Amino acid sequence: MKISTKGRYALRILLDLAEHREDGYIPLRTIAERQDISKNYLDQIMPLLNRTDYLKSTRGLKGGYKLAKDPDRYTVGDILRTTEGSTAPLACLESDGRCARQGECLARHVWQGLDDVMTAYLDSLTLQEILDRDRAARAGTRGRGRRAPPKSD
Repeated sequence: MKISTKGRYALRILLDLAEHREDGYIPLRTIAERQDISKNYLDQIMPLLNRTDYLKSTRGLKGGYKLAKDPDRYTVGDILRTTEGSTAPLACLESDGRCARQGECLARHVWQGLDDVMTAYLDSLTLQEILDRDRAARAGTRGRGRRAPPKSD
């Protein structure tokens, strides 16, 4: 599976909204600037996210977008399936995928195993977990490079 820019940007958008959820509704222009993504491209992605009830939006002077649910309720797997349609590595593994050799394909279990591992991993990651990992990583890098001098005996 190759993840398109639409999928990658959707994840970045939702992470941005999760990270700034205390700020209320966030204008699309602000998200575009923070994420260095064209506002025009965001205009194409936002309807996908709106249709799936991932977002709340409002118009007007203080208009913008915010998450409809807590960040721990969004999985990377759900987000990618929304934008990509499927996370299956091969079309024959998709729900409607058919292959003339499906019954006698010796390698099918290999691809099915790969799909199972990828799906389990992507469905285990939430926006909140990604934010928590990032915070922990940033906290862990603070102070690095400033080691105490070795003790002399």
